[in-house]
Amino acid sequence: MNKEIDHDSSIWTEKYRPKEFSEVVGQNDIIKRVESLTKAMNIPHLLFAGPAGVGKSTLALVVVKELFKNTWKENYLELNASDERGINVVREKVKSFARTKSLGKVPFKIIFLDEADALTPEAQQALRRTMENYSSGCRFILSCNYSSKIIDPIQSRCAIFRFKLLEKKDIEKVLQKIAKNENLTMHPDVLEIIYEGSEGDCRRSINLLQSTAAISPSINPDLVSTMIANTKPKDIRVVLDYALAGDFENSREKLLDLMLKESISGQDVVKAIQKEIWNLAIEPEIKVKLTEKTGEIEFRITEGSDPFIQLQSLLASFVLAGLGKK
Repeated sequence: MNKEIDHDSSIWTEKYRPKEFSEVVGQNDIIKRVESLTKAMNIPHLLFAGPAGVGKSTLALVVVKELFKNTWKENYLELNASDERGINVVREKVKSFARTKSLGKVPFKIIFLDEADALTPEAQQALRRTMENYSSGCRFILSCNYSSKIIDPIQSRCAIFRFKLLEKKDIEKVLQKIAKNENLTMHPDVLEIIYEGSEGDCRRSINLLQSTAAISPSINPDLVSTMIANTKPKDIRVVLDYALAGDFENSREKLLDLMLKESISGQDVVKAIQKEIWNLAIEPEIKVKLTEKTGEIEFRITEGSDPFIQLQSLLASFVLAGLGKK
């Protein structure tokens, strides 16, 4: 009975996290190259770049467990740069860990720095010097969404691996394995809906499945749809219709209402708008220009600009398009 309670309360993203190279889905070329480096114990500093939920952290853990076996926890330090952005995290935590000798036959320890592109330029300079000073006894695995935000001196010291969004077949393989082990029954359309909702993010797909399974072990499309917090196209369509009709105030109010009520991020709104542009009854040339503007706004939000101000700017472009102005 107690075992069943533990089983139900566990977090599936951790419970089903791959422990060996053969269990990692997608990224086949990267896995082959990293596995060969690991088996040869000839690991340089590594930089894993790519979107969230595609296997960067998982592959780093697989490398560490393959190298150190039972002593991996003593030889591994994991830090999240977005939580500890200052230079002190590099000077104190990293250096104190890097100074001590590794346990076992592997001549180096591993430091995994997640979301390294959140480090300030000063912290990255400190990290570069630390990588130089302790390279004999320490290897760094850096994970980031955008390698362009990592300074060139660090990039040049790393073997760079660029991860892609997972394909539908990869996500399906993971979800079907979990469904079988958790005794879930899934409607055939569920996998398609989860994949669309997660956009190739395996972690998000698993979380969606678990949150839906918490309601019922019989997973149907309607149940999954209620759990996906993405903007619904019809809601975004109303926002855009107001804008194209020249009613900027109502468009803005509807957008703010949508973001606050549904707790939707600015980036998710931009993605939903980008998809909806091609369903609008406007000239193809204007669709192309609005798509270009959408990409520009997405970049600004990613770089740290205020999402709502940027989205208002985007709506202004739709208003001008509706008025026939460039």
